[in-house]
Amino acid sequence: MKYCPTCNISLEKSFVAGVEVDNCPRCYGLFFEEYELAQAKDARDRDLRWLDIELWRDPEHFHVASGKKMCPADRMPMYEVRYGDSSIRVDVCNVCRGVWLDRGEFKDIIGYLRKEANEKVLHHYLHTVSEELWEVFSGPEILREELLDFIAVVKLMQYKFAAQHPALTQLIVSLPK
Repeated sequence: MKYCPTCNISLEKSFVAGVEVDNCPRCYGLFFEEYELAQAKDARDRDLRWLDIELWRDPEHFHVASGKKMCPADRMPMYEVRYGDSSIRVDVCNVCRGVWLDRGEFKDIIGYLRKEANEKVLHHYLHTVSEELWEVFSGPEILREELLDFIAVVKLMQYKFAAQHPALTQLIVSLPK
């Protein structure tokens, strides 16, 4: 049985973007097991699939503070993590790598990742494409997933380019084949 780290009542099963997670019926918090948060993010917005939720991978991108919550899965202390330069604070378990999100934080994460995606695609596109191409060979996901991520970022860049430069896009399309 899993208990809410905030309300200390039994968690119930529910679906977030098609992914079964544990939720609190009182405070509406959500508990994602290790890979469930990434799966829900990918299902919620396919254009974000190439952005990894890297709460544990790069210490430069997060700030950790000891939290007061206990992990619903293994009852170990959770750590409060502020990812990157966002104001989003989530609770993570260092043992099972589960993530507790308070009410509304999943929506906030999706919004933050959309802004980050736009920034990377519009202003740092060469770097973004090279990073995604490198991940095809180095991971962290399996080869198929990394290839799909690379294709997604290339398609997204194509759409952004067409939206930003409609006259140039029209010229390219009208060229003889």
